[in-house]
Amino acid sequence: MTTIDGFRSSVSESAPPGDVGPALQALWWLRKGEWSKAHEVCQGHEGDKDCDWVHAHLHREEGDLSNAGYWYRHAGKPVATCSLQEEWEQVTKALLG
Repeated sequence: MTTIDGFRSSVSESAPPGDVGPALQALWWLRKGEWSKAHEVCQGHEGDKDCDWVHAHLHREEGDLSNAGYWYRHAGKPVATCSLQEEWEQVTKALLG
C-alpha cells in the first residue's frame, strides 16, 4: 500500500496494515477514531522522529497546544497551522513516501 487512498480505505479493517511502521499505525488508529490507541503507539516509540511528529499532531487534535509544541520540537517540525485534516493528510503522505 503506497497511496494515501489505499491507506485511508484500509481503516475498514480491524488492524493497521502489517507493512507500515508505528507512526503510520498511529495515524491509522487516529483515522479509525481511536485516539487513545494512536497515542499509545506513539508513546511506545518516543524518540522516533516520525512518531514524535504524529504525537504532536495527536496533542494538537486534543487541544493541548503546549504539549503539541513540545513534540513538534522533538520531531524537528514546525507547529502546524493548517486544519487537523490537512495536517493528517500531509503527515500521512510524507510518511508513505
